Parts: sequence; structure tokens; C-alpha cells
Amino acid sequence: MTDTVAGIAFPRTAATDEATRRVREMVSPLVFHHSRRVFLFGSLHARALGLRPDPELLYLAAMFHDTGLLTPFSDTVQRFELDGADHARKFLLDQGFSSGTADVVWQAVALHSTPGIPGRMGPEIAATHVGVLTDAIGWGLDELDAGAVEAVTAVHPRGDFKKEFLQEFVDGLKNRPETTYGTVNSDVLQHFVPDFRPTSMVERVTGSAWPR
Repeated sequence: MTDTVAGIAFPRTAATDEATRRVREMVSPLVFHHSRRVFLFGSLHARALGLRPDPELLYLAAMFHDTGLLTPFSDTVQRFELDGADHARKFLLDQGFSSGTADVVWQAVALHSTPGIPGRMGPEIAATHVGVLTDAIGWGLDELDAGAVEAVTAVHPRGDFKKEFLQEFVDGLKNRPETTYGTVNSDVLQHFVPDFRPTSMVERVTGSAWPR
């Protein structure tokens, strides 16, 4: 695969090479290309914002950020972001990274779909989040150089991304709908799954065990 795209070099280490191989086997081609674009867009935005994420850690976070959507890590019913974060943390520890470093990637993956918080955290966490936002919903797309965007999508094409990406979410979450409470993932199930009705915070408060 191309080592540099739009002026961004893919880090080549034993860990990133193994992550690329492993994630490519775990996920669909659509999610694989999405994950690589997240690294590239996250890196481009980081450069513009003056952030300096560690390229290796940003790459690992980007590659693992959606793995929990397709391959739940544990028997515990939990948010897919946590499954992916657990995948990533175990991988880093197995590769010899420190627990502190593994925690950085865990946080980047766990928080990648959470609004507002990642941008206040470390550069790897912030860059992963904006990379996801750019590729998923077009956030900041108009702030990137058009030639750079074209170079990224030429190497990692989007295909019928909007339709197929949403279907990945439906397939990955329809059997654990309760884990989507309070997240953007609930919106997807509410739109595509006829029998799904999310419980609101109002219902949780008014229906609690307290008498008033």
C-alpha cells in the first residue's frame, strides 16, 4: 500500500504493520478504508490545528476505532466503542506498549463518537475524533485542501459509503440495542429498525423507584 498520501506518511512499525494486517482480516473493506481515511483526515486536521499527535498511536486508534462494531471483544454487553477500545488496548499491551500508552489509544477509541469531550483531551484523542467526524459526516471537509481530499479518496475510495456505513451500524448494534442509550448510535437504530424505541432520560427519571 502507498506509504504517503496527501503529504501524510503512514507510520511503518511492527505494531502498525500487524494492526493493518489484523484489522483488515476483522472488518469489511468499507470499514478498513474508512479507518485509514480517519487517520489521514485526522492527521490533516491536526496539522492545521497545531496538534502534534504521535503518528503511530493515532494510526492504531484509527484502525481499531470501529472493530467493536463488527467483532465484539467480550461477553459483556457494552457499547461497541468500548469493545473496540478493549481490542485496541489488548493489542497494544501484547505489542509491548506501556499501560499508559495503551490507555491513550483506549480513550481515543472509546470516545471517538462522543461529542464535545475529545477536543479537550490529548492530541491523539482529538485527532481521532475529528478524523471520524470528517469521514462520517463531512465535518471540516471544506477546510481541507481539495487536492488532499481527492488524494485520500483516490487511495481509499468511499464507494457507496453513506448507505453501507449505516448498514454496518445496524448490523453491529441491532442485537445489543440497549447499549445505544444516550449515544448517536440510537439515532441509527431508531431510523432503520422498526421495533426499536429508545428510552428517554425523561422516562428514566419519571419511572425511577423514587416516589417523587
